[in-house]
Formats: sequence, structure tokens, C-alpha cells
Amino acid sequence: MKHQKRKYDSSSRNEAAKARRQAIIDSARRLFVEKGYAATTMPEIAKAARTALDTVYATVGKKPALFRLLIEIAISGSDRAVPAEERDYVRAIRAEGNAGRKLLLYAAAMQGIQPRLAPLVRVLQGAAPLDSELKELWQSIAQRRADNMRLFVKDLAATGGLRRGLTVSKVADVIWSMNSPEFYLLLVEQRRWSVEEYGDWLGTAWIRLLIEP
Repeated sequence: MKHQKRKYDSSSRNEAAKARRQAIIDSARRLFVEKGYAATTMPEIAKAARTALDTVYATVGKKPALFRLLIEIAISGSDRAVPAEERDYVRAIRAEGNAGRKLLLYAAAMQGIQPRLAPLVRVLQGAAPLDSELKELWQSIAQRRADNMRLFVKDLAATGGLRRGLTVSKVADVIWSMNSPEFYLLLVEQRRWSVEEYGDWLGTAWIRLLIEP
């Protein structure tokens, strides 16, 4: 009688790898925000994540690649980078037919994203002049934000709800400046607004500035 080979169950191994990757990401984010980019080393991240340095490199790559991953995760709100068109809030905004409600949905999305993203952007801004890869990352993020704002505002304009006399370019610049990580840090960290106050005010201000009464 032949013995059946037991089917290999990889689920526990996959879960362990997923937990290890998350530990690396969490430890890296905490150390980068606390110490800055230059002062944080990969051996420190490995020690904080309680894993081997070679495992860190195999899992998330070298230091610039790891920091880029942290930025993308912060933007996506997931454990991986998610293209803009696949994010839930982007789909909800595009499905909404009213310009004011589109702005409120976007403000709510910023309320969720900026607490994750803004502290990392501050680290990136400080490190970009000293590292060519980070400089390229900073420039690409800035350009992507500007490009995305133009697409968003074209979607707003298609509803017919924008205030008369405002161009797509002007509205895109206004939203781009007010949804910036720097703007969030000014209000929440320096002026001690709550994250909820920031999100509520952002949506209200956009409607008052940009939507036809």
C-alpha cells in the first residue's frame, strides 16, 4: 500500500514572513521619524525588528529602497504600494457627481493619509540634499502630487460646480498647496489642531473657496 505524501502547508511560513516584513517596516518608520534618515542605520532597524540584517535586505532592499517603500505605504494606507486609480477613496471621488462632496471625500482622505505621510516627508526633505536617490524620490513625489491635482480638478470641473472665473490650473495649485504635508504639520504639530479639526476645516475651506455658491 502506497503512503500518500502529506501536502505541504505554506500558510504558517507565509504568515511568519508577513509578520517579519511588518516588523521591519514598523521599526524603520519609528527610527527614521525619531532619528532622521542619516542617523538611522540598517543594523539598527534589523535589531529593532528582531531579525537578521541579511533578512532585512532580502525583504525590503537597501536603505533608499526601504524609505521609498515607507512613503508609498503611507500614501496607500496599505502594506504595499497601491496605484492611485486602485485606491478606495479615489474610486469613491470619481463615482461622486457633486463637486462639493468630491472635495469633502478628498479632505477625509487627507485626514487619514497625512498623519502617516507628513512625518516621513519631513525626514525626506532633510535628507534629500545629501542623497541623490532621495532627491529623486522627493522630486518625483512633488511632481506626482502636482499631476494628480490637475486630474482631480478636471474631474471637479466636469461637474460644473466650480466657482466661475477659476481655471483648472489655479484650482489645482490651491488644492496642491493646502493638501501638502507641510500644511498639515503647520496646523497639527505647530498650532496643535486635532487631526479631525484639520480634515473638517480642509473640506469646508475648499468648498468656500472653490465651489460656486
